[in-house]
Amino acid sequence: MSTSCVFPLSTEDAFRLAEQAGFDGIEVMVTQDPTTRDSVGLTRLAHRFRLPILSVHAPVLTRSQFVWSTDPAHKLERSAELAARLGATTVVVHPPYRWQMRYARRFVDHVAAVSARYGVEVAVENMFPLTVGPVTLRVFSPGPDPTTSDAPAAVTLDFSHAALAGRDSLEMTMAAGDRLRHVHLCDGTGSMAEGHRDEHLVPGHGTQPVAEVLQYLGHRRWQGSLIAEVATGAAATDSERLEMLVETVQFARRQMSIGRSRRQGASA
Repeated sequence: MSTSCVFPLSTEDAFRLAEQAGFDGIEVMVTQDPTTRDSVGLTRLAHRFRLPILSVHAPVLTRSQFVWSTDPAHKLERSAELAARLGATTVVVHPPYRWQMRYARRFVDHVAAVSARYGVEVAVENMFPLTVGPVTLRVFSPGPDPTTSDAPAAVTLDFSHAALAGRDSLEMTMAAGDRLRHVHLCDGTGSMAEGHRDEHLVPGHGTQPVAEVLQYLGHRRWQGSLIAEVATGAAATDSERLEMLVETVQFARRQMSIGRSRRQGASA
């Protein structure tokens, strides 16, 4: 489970709710909260709640634009350093914005260098074009979809972002092939061009083929990380938030199990 699931609650709350919901580990979303950048404090939380830290999400959101400077290359370096200290195997990063021209030109090489230097996998996440009224703007360079390029060695698939881009996440999964190493489990109902926002719904509550993707990955005996990144901010109580998280983890286990069972049936 990503710590972002419980925003605006604390990082400690994220660990507590993840343990109660039955998750196997944590992804730390680096934000302006100092706890998300404190390797000692995070290690203590991981031990206290018996949840290993599996991945670190670089600080790329608007609310964390000044975390670790405004230099995206430096942010990625610091995220990889933190991941290495925590024993996490993956760093999630968004593709560069088009106006970050210098960074965009060396992004692929920088990702490879950081991965090698810190011994972590840097998985580039799919994003979406920005729609303002009748105008669609390309804000990422070379584009919002890392599955269309051979450049990133590792890819993160986000279902909500796929919905906003008007894409089919099962097609994207197949296009990524073995480069798909990380999945942000959530759902979405439609594209930004249709007036939708980045919803990060509980899986099964949107229109993306989330179940089909998980069954496909289970059938393939996929060995990447499946990280819940659902928005629970609308929950009025901790109990409601916990229900959403429990539903998410149960959905994931059920669909992956169906995929594995079909493979075993085919083998028999």
